[in-house]
Amino acid sequence: MPLKQLSKLIKKAAQKELLPRFKQCESSFKKDGSFLTEADLAVQDYLQNQLKILWPEYGFLAEEMSDEVMQEFLNSHSSGFWCLDPIDGTSNFAAGLPYFSISLALIKNSRVELGLVYDPIRDECFSAQREEGAWLNNHPLEVSEQQLPLAKSLAIIDLKRLEPSLRQKLVLEPPYHSQRSLGSVALDWCWLAAERAQVYLHGRQKIWDYAAGLLIAQEAGCMSMSLDGEPVFQLNLEARQAIGAVSQTLFSEWSDYLSDYLPK
Repeated sequence: MPLKQLSKLIKKAAQKELLPRFKQCESSFKKDGSFLTEADLAVQDYLQNQLKILWPEYGFLAEEMSDEVMQEFLNSHSSGFWCLDPIDGTSNFAAGLPYFSISLALIKNSRVELGLVYDPIRDECFSAQREEGAWLNNHPLEVSEQQLPLAKSLAIIDLKRLEPSLRQKLVLEPPYHSQRSLGSVALDWCWLAAERAQVYLHGRQKIWDYAAGLLIAQEAGCMSMSLDGEPVFQLNLEARQAIGAVSQTLFSEWSDYLSDYLPK
């Protein structure tokens, strides 16, 4: 699968349908309370049409479909489909905050085979292919061997979706040096892969949020797990809790801190 061709396609979608609408389109709320803009639908329509022309053998799943349509799709297309989040970080996009992305993954035989996450503001395209590695703008992306201890690490933490007792512990007894909450799951995983942060915790992410970014982080050498002790990726519509770190040592430290919230 040509990652360079897909990268060009996603960049074109951003230039044609996304960036011209940045700070210039109205937003509305979906039933779950999340934002929806005309840019979401424009990017989705553009990429769906182009991908169908280039690879007609694969189906297409996108966040802006209804839950009923998505579940029926998953039940019948596990052999190969595109999974798209046309704007991951729509609330940032709608507010004019420059932290959002287009996230695209190819899922075949119940696992992610490749993923691309494009940040159009910084013109950064993160990509990965299973067992082939990860890249940032065509440069290999791999976490370094020398790592900071947890006490010196920067963490990306989404507090609002965590249970209250864990939120309180993180506020009162933070084990890391500093914490950020940025607003795009796909980019969060990519920034972990690029070591712009060292540990990660998120309480609720859907398959279209994490599929591409998670593969990129894993192929760069990052460790990950859900708070139920299972792999983060699951071929269903359930929201997943996720922890991550840039090394096994740091992941062990982070898991020890979170041990009260992990399976015994």
